[in-house]
Amino acid sequence: MSETVKKEIFSWIQSILFAFAIVFVCYQFLFVPTKVLGESMLPTFEDNDRVVVSKISTIDRFDMIVFHAPNANDKYIKRVIGVPGDRIEMIDDRLHINGKVYDEPYVKRIDGDPITDRITGNFTLAEITGQEEVPEGAFFVLGDHRLKSNDSRYFGFIYDEAVIGEVKLRVYPFTEISIPK
Repeated sequence: MSETVKKEIFSWIQSILFAFAIVFVCYQFLFVPTKVLGESMLPTFEDNDRVVVSKISTIDRFDMIVFHAPNANDKYIKRVIGVPGDRIEMIDDRLHINGKVYDEPYVKRIDGDPITDRITGNFTLAEITGQEEVPEGAFFVLGDHRLKSNDSRYFGFIYDEAVIGEVKLRVYPFTEISIPK
């Protein structure tokens, strides 16, 4: 084998290894693709949608996060409703955070349908978790399709160490590529 061919092969191997290193670093520290499973986030996400999750985002109220499920070996995607210090209650299907009422346009409702007219039962944070406020290092999360969501109403708070990151982009199906709201 000639010296030129050896240099060319070595150059290709270096480039491939460099590309793998970049992908590895990005996957470990910056972002990760994941798949949405189930109907708990309808209409925002459908079953089998693919999303990109940022591992370096600061999590705020109403962001969608992916986390390790506390009661299963799965990853869940849910919407952050409460951040540390928040007092949360649901009264007559209206979300109250720290005494302020919030609209929830992302929640799956079908106008005129008596089943989806009221989809989130009344609760207070204290009734569900035994605490008046969301503690430091924790989040209170709910699915957008409340009738089909296994969320903080059932398993309590999600703590920082369980959070993988914030959903930043839907990449599949290709006709639905978007930045989720």
